[in-house]
Amino acid sequence: MSNEQDRLETKGVTVKLLATVDLGPEIEGMAGRQLRMRMVTIEPGGIFGPVHDHNDRPGIVYILQGTITDHRDGVATDYGPGVGWPEDRNTRHWLENRGKIPAVEISVDIVRQN
Repeated sequence: MSNEQDRLETKGVTVKLLATVDLGPEIEGMAGRQLRMRMVTIEPGGIFGPVHDHNDRPGIVYILQGTITDHRDGVATDYGPGVGWPEDRNTRHWLENRGKIPAVEISVDIVRQN
């Protein structure tokens, strides 16, 4: 990815934390990890950047409304309502909303607790 894409900054994005589960008491070996669910809204023209990876932070995304363009490996892929994608250790990407309505996704991932 180009240096220009590495400098992309988030704009027009709202993130609402919906729920978390402390995984330490639930699954042996998961101390310090949390299952997190968020609702992410990307306004038209919005960008969820900069380019980022999901090393040590796997997740799954599901689109509720609008279209999100996922940029990875030089390829732009549009995802609309009812579609989702995995974000695994091989994911390095950034997102944007090229549409005319807000794009809304549900993001579920496993993160380290602060």
